[in-house]
Amino acid sequence: MELFSKIRLVMSYKILSTKQHLKASGGPKRILSLDGGGLRGVISLAFLKDIETILKSKHSNSDEFRLSHYFDLIAGTSTGAIIAAALALDWKVDDIIDKYFELGHAVFKKSLLRHGYLRAKYDEKKLIKELKKVYGSDTTLGSSLVKTGLLIITKRLDTGSPWPISNNPFGQFYNHNSDGVIGNKEYPLWQVVRASTAAPRYFEPQNILIKRMEGHKSIQGEFVDGGVSPFNNPALQSLMYVTLDGYKINWPMGEDKILLVSIGTGTGDLSVQNSVLAAKHGVKSLLSLMEDCSVLQNTILQWLSSSPTAKTIDLELGDLAKNLVGQSAGLSYLRYDLDLSIDYVKSLDSNIKDLKKIKSLTSLDAPENMELLFHLGQLASSKDIKASHFPLNFNLN
Repeated sequence: MELFSKIRLVMSYKILSTKQHLKASGGPKRILSLDGGGLRGVISLAFLKDIETILKSKHSNSDEFRLSHYFDLIAGTSTGAIIAAALALDWKVDDIIDKYFELGHAVFKKSLLRHGYLRAKYDEKKLIKELKKVYGSDTTLGSSLVKTGLLIITKRLDTGSPWPISNNPFGQFYNHNSDGVIGNKEYPLWQVVRASTAAPRYFEPQNILIKRMEGHKSIQGEFVDGGVSPFNNPALQSLMYVTLDGYKINWPMGEDKILLVSIGTGTGDLSVQNSVLAAKHGVKSLLSLMEDCSVLQNTILQWLSSSPTAKTIDLELGDLAKNLVGQSAGLSYLRYDLDLSIDYVKSLDSNIKDLKKIKSLTSLDAPENMELLFHLGQLASSKDIKASHFPLNFNLN
């Protein structure tokens, strides 16, 4: 009787295939978007843990519930790509948290042999080993193990163009081309995620076989972190991906049609970056540009949407609540992030008094900060995320 009850709980909603998730069905659709941000991705996991708990409670409270059941597309850049791919493979958030801490300590080990600017700061072989353990060395982007739509943002350095790489079966580049072009579905999943995490200076670029040419040398694309494109925050790209005609998904827009949940990896005053690299004007400018891109994307998405989490953009624009395009919302939008400024961190936990430690939290590659970042993420999540943010019409059927 207990087994029958459990099965009934699992089947209280229909579990869809990847194709069904991505197909324009006329019903409501849901997107999860995960920012890049190095080891600060542990902040995203703190938010995701609460989101999973809330959505699980809305769907019979079954232990078999997964975020891959709820979200029809999961998008990620860099560290967000690591988490997004694991979620798309049906991982529970708690299991991803355990693996993320393990990966962070294994990969981001400082080495005196890697100081200077002539080689990458970290050994990509360790990262590749860990990614293969998580996803499997033979799992491809088009594998049936990937249970929902997955969009990974990377940048092809040899052509200078951002590449949104997806398991979208309707897409132009999904299948193998007669001219020898390799279909996206054949790309090894670990390789695509590794490409999205190949942050310049931190890791070497990742090559992906793009085209086989008989009698000629095959074409390899050289890929780097999607964070050096405009889409370190992939939320706007994910919305474009499912609505613009060229991507061939064509979901209809509307406040009751699309729910976009965007999760950051923490924002803070760039002046307190504790990295040696941040002292260099070029790197500071790049970090500032990445933040500007994220702010612009959030501005556009708040402008297009109805959002209970809308934040003040600036003193002139406010939160754009009265400026919806055409006076009607194009989507429902949720944005969750953690302010890493000194004042806000101290407001979350008054026991944290070490200013040097707080300033160090903006670092992208400090495993020793992960526990505290996760703790702060949990505090912010419990304060910011509410069950009412997820409308009933977006519940699974």
